[in-house]
Amino acid sequence: MIEDLNVKQMKMSHVASKGLQRSMFGYFKQVLTYKCEWYGKELILADKYYPSTQRCSECGFVKTKEDKITLYGNEKHGTKHNEYVCYDCGAIMDRDMNAVKNLLTLA
Repeated sequence: MIEDLNVKQMKMSHVASKGLQRSMFGYFKQVLTYKCEWYGKELILADKYYPSTQRCSECGFVKTKEDKITLYGNEKHGTKHNEYVCYDCGAIMDRDMNAVKNLLTLA
């Protein structure tokens, strides 16, 4: 399972553009799709609007509006971009690990 990210829109952000360009997400998706077909596996794409980084993997709370995490973190709550703090149950974890848990639950 991978997220169907809108890479073109993400490149518009000067913060992530160089890293995204180097990472070649589009090519990776193409190769992964081919390999899955080759081995008779199904590639599951999470919708680009699925809130994998905004949903708490512990309690299911979804952050909205000014509570969301951005590339700069969350200024209102003083969190960094790579940490996830649930404002409902108080869980604290790495943002990417939280997203992975949410994607595994979705699959």
